[in-house]
Amino acid sequence: MMIMDMKMVILVRQDLKLPKGKLAAQVAHAAVEAALGSSKIKLTAWRAQGQKKVVLKVSDEKELMSYLQKAKYDNLKAALITDAGKTCIAPGTKTCVGIGPDSESKIDIVTGNLTMM
Repeated sequence: MMIMDMKMVILVRQDLKLPKGKLAAQVAHAAVEAALGSSKIKLTAWRAQGQKKVVLKVSDEKELMSYLQKAKYDNLKAALITDAGKTCIAPGTKTCVGIGPDSESKIDIVTGNLTMM
């Protein structure tokens, strides 16, 4: 069996203008939740290849939710991160979506048009 190139992407809302530390924490939440929701086979392959992660920009909540739905429609595991509101943003704010880990080509079908942070 051939192992495909694997990756994970994390989509981050740009309209929130999160401070760097908050942004890092939200991206980490998305990566962990996405990994925990993944199949053991995909997780093992991704880890063996170095756990490639790419952080991409979306403009706002509407675009974030649109990509979440596209990912789910294409049978990709996706984790929506909603903030608890203990620091600088309101409780319930949707900040990030983690997609994968999965085949790089499969994820690129959904997110390939987005730009990196």
